[in-house]
Amino acid sequence: MTDTLLDVENLWVKFPTRSGVFDAVRGISFTLGRERLGIVGESGSGKSMTGRAILRLIRPPGKIEADRLVMTGTDVLKASEKQMRSLRGHHASMIMQDPKFSLNPVMTVGQQITEALMTHEKVSTRVARQKALEMLDAVAIRNPERVLDLYPHEVSGGMGQRIMIAMMLIPDPEILIADEPTSALDVSVQLQVLEIMNKLVSDRGMGLIFISHDLNLVSNFCDRIVIMYAGRIVEVCEAGRLHEAQHPYTRGLLNAVPNLQSPRDRLEVLKRDPAWREAPSVSARL
Repeated sequence: MTDTLLDVENLWVKFPTRSGVFDAVRGISFTLGRERLGIVGESGSGKSMTGRAILRLIRPPGKIEADRLVMTGTDVLKASEKQMRSLRGHHASMIMQDPKFSLNPVMTVGQQITEALMTHEKVSTRVARQKALEMLDAVAIRNPERVLDLYPHEVSGGMGQRIMIAMMLIPDPEILIADEPTSALDVSVQLQVLEIMNKLVSDRGMGLIFISHDLNLVSNFCDRIVIMYAGRIVEVCEAGRLHEAQHPYTRGLLNAVPNLQSPRDRLEVLKRDPAWREAPSVSARL
């Protein structure tokens, strides 16, 4: 794949515990091109840990191991912290799941968004503020001039989510890792934000990793889908063919989702097979 932005091979994320080492991510492999790659699975399946490991945001005593972890030509595991600060934001940004824990409570919204831009670009404060206003407007925030001067505790959860999205998009990254980016948004704003991210991928040639629990949303929005279970990839498929998935875990997830077109008296309960946990991870490398 000539346009590979991210190449991951045999990635592990490990945490020492009193009862031994816990493997949160277990030997997964995938590549990301200029596309929308969806990662789905239950809570605890390793989706968010995978996104954090890509940006080397796993702090000690947690450990990241991989045979290969290369982002836009840079070996992430061998890069210095200075190189990683340059990579984060400018080359790759991550929209965290809960903005209330990601935004700095003692800085205004405007200070945080302009800092995200000025860290990577030499622009004046006035230009940075104007771009911040444009970005807030792009994520459907009314009266952005007022919002720029607010503190995180003065905005709602949904607005905080959109502010976080604006902050991650303003440096114009090549890779965007979105961890449940629309979970706190109502349906109409959700569609607007997805449209913004879709336009960035198509117009700027970005790569998007879209982490979500919403199978229907991912199947309609992404190009490829990776299904994770217990830290491993159990299946990879084209997004438009998700409902043709074969693995019993994927089938179980799909059968647990309500379908208004085909209503059922009772939704199926996912029955897990212990063999799924020990099965080798499926590669999603192209």
